[in-house]
Order: sequence, then C-alpha cells, then structure tokens
Amino acid sequence: MTSMLDFSRFQCLTFDCYGTIIDWETGILGALRPLLAAHRRNLTDDGILELYAALEWQEERGDYKPYRDVLRAVAEKFAARMAFSLDANEASVLSRTLPDWPPYADSVAALRQLKSRYRLAIISNIDDDLSAATARHLDVKFDYVITAQQARSYKPSLHNFELALERIGLTADRVLHVGQSVRHDVIPAKMLGLATVWVNRRPGTTLFGNRPAASQTPDLEVKDLQTLADLAAGS
Repeated sequence: MTSMLDFSRFQCLTFDCYGTIIDWETGILGALRPLLAAHRRNLTDDGILELYAALEWQEERGDYKPYRDVLRAVAEKFAARMAFSLDANEASVLSRTLPDWPPYADSVAALRQLKSRYRLAIISNIDDDLSAATARHLDVKFDYVITAQQARSYKPSLHNFELALERIGLTADRVLHVGQSVRHDVIPAKMLGLATVWVNRRPGTTLFGNRPAASQTPDLEVKDLQTLADLAAGS
C-alpha cells in the first residue's frame, strides 16, 4: 500500500481517541449488553452501536454539558427506547466502565512508532478525568490533550480543532489529523485546512452512516494505526 501524502511535511499528528485508538465498540457493548440481558431485552451488536451513536449525537448538540452527563443521558434514553427503566447504578454504567475500555491491538505499538518522529496530540469528545484514566492503557505520552471539557464544545465543532491548533502552535499544513469518524473528524479538520487520515476499521460497511461523500474525502484511508505508522516510516 502506498500513500500520496508527504509525511515529511507534518510536525504533529492529532488523533481522535475513542473509536480510533480505544476500542469503543468493545467498551460500549461490554457495558450495554449486560444491561439488556438483565432487563430481558435483545438487540444485535450493530443495533446497540447504532442506537448509542444516534443518542450520543443528540446529547452532544446544543449547550455544552460534561461528557459524564452525556453518557448518563444516553444510557437513560437507550433504556427508554427499549422500554425499561434504570436505577442510579445502571444509569452510570457507561462512565463507570469507560476507563477500562481497551486500546485496539495495534494502537500502542503504532503510537510508539509515530512518537519517535512526530509530536502527538489527542482531540477527544471527553472529560479531562476520563481522558486521564484512559491514558494509563496507552503507554505513550501525548504532547497535547484537548478535550471537550476544555473546549466547552463537542466535535464536529470547529472550535475543538481551532483550540488544538492554538495549543500546538503550528499552521494547519504542518498537522495531520487521524480519526475514525468522517462526521466528527474528517469533515471539520478538512474545513480548517488539515490533511486527514480516515481509520476505517469496518471496511465495506456503512455503520453509523460513516461513509465519505466526494466532498468529504480524506487524504488517506487506512484499516488501522499500524498501517499508518508503516506508511509514515516508509515515506
């Protein structure tokens, strides 16, 4: 596999975290499957993920609220859609389990490889404390971590990316953004002039409607972060 990107022009790589570095599908399913089983409800894995994504998108619109509150509202509305109620402990299941959501198998080694050449940053729709809890799984120190809590907004808001560029102190042409979501990452990053990599971990599917149109085409599509690291090393 070859890339048309000139990796030598980048000084910093910015990453979405959950879904790109962290295996959010395993994390979400691990939290919500037992909830469904406890209330004798049944839904396919893709059905769970689609409903989660739709509810999260709704909750992140409008006035900013902490991601813990977003996750609680998602759990409550998820239960309402499936016609059951949650107790207080069940309602916090997503935020309680998120710190244990694992990295994808390729993430840590690929990040180590990229860290040897670039500054690394995270731009994530998360709270600061949840991000810090996740960091212990990565064994790679990021130079910058920009959260929704700091920005007081959620991607795809341009403000999150503008804050990242301000903190990093580089022009957009020196930064490469890497993300799993076309809607949350590729589109807003491209609007600000950043080159983008789409980490398409589910090739051949249209889950979450995550398929770029011609006007939203990323500069590079890879199946995982190790592929990206190898391409960067070979350039």
